Amino acid sequence: MSTISVPLTSKLESALDNLIRSGFRENKAAIMREALIRLSEEEAVLALLKSQQEVKEGKIFRGDLRKLLKKVK
Repeated sequence: MSTISVPLTSKLESALDNLIRSGFRENKAAIMREALIRLSEEEAVLALLKSQQEVKEGKIFRGDLRKLLKKVK
């Protein structure tokens, strides 16, 4: 496991302290790990929704790859 140093504004540090006091997680590192996990999950969901939208809009190529390549060239 690696360690990184991230400068935080006083407002963000206060938010971390409040989350610890409320019992959300036991320390700042645990909160940051949770935040990164949730951000990664959110990005994955957004990518899936985007790909579904592209399929609906007909932006996804389907079919025989050789025929599709001829259309693209």
